Amino acid sequence: MHDYSIRAATAEDLDGARAVMLDAVYRDFETGYVPGWHADIIDPESFYVAPPRHTLLVAVDERDGTVAATAALDARGPAHPPNPRWLAERFPSGETAQLRRVYVRPEHRRRGLARRLVEGLLDFARADGGYRSVYLHTYPHSPGAMGLWRTLGKVVCDEREEVPGGGSGVVHFEIPFL
Repeated sequence: MHDYSIRAATAEDLDGARAVMLDAVYRDFETGYVPGWHADIIDPESFYVAPPRHTLLVAVDERDGTVAATAALDARGPAHPPNPRWLAERFPSGETAQLRRVYVRPEHRRRGLARRLVEGLLDFARADGGYRSVYLHTYPHSPGAMGLWRTLGKVVCDEREEVPGGGSGVVHFEIPFL
């Protein structure tokens, strides 16, 4: 049985968090590191730790102190392009808390870590007071993602069905938080 602590990432957690995120983009998404998409993974400090309205949470395995999972939030809404224009207008930057990098190492999955991390992000968004909505996008082939997000929110756009040519294949969600 594992015990985990959920907390805001400290400087000491950043290497472990970066490793979890990079492993996910290589293993689960099979894209590898793409600078235009993953600059936040390389520099989580400036994207999530330093800005006051952003956060990076980690789940730390109490047995050995390793980072088992990550979850981040920032105030950047979905950009157009590549996302549909109406989606960027519905979820504007500054008013939208975007959930990002919710990744759990395979050996730590099915223990409720992603849900606990998301609850922490939603608490952070509520405490901020300036967010009107919570948004995220996911790839349907990401292990466990669709099941989790469907229990926590609602699909606002499934590009596979709603965008000509399937768009980029992502599914966009809104998560109620107030």
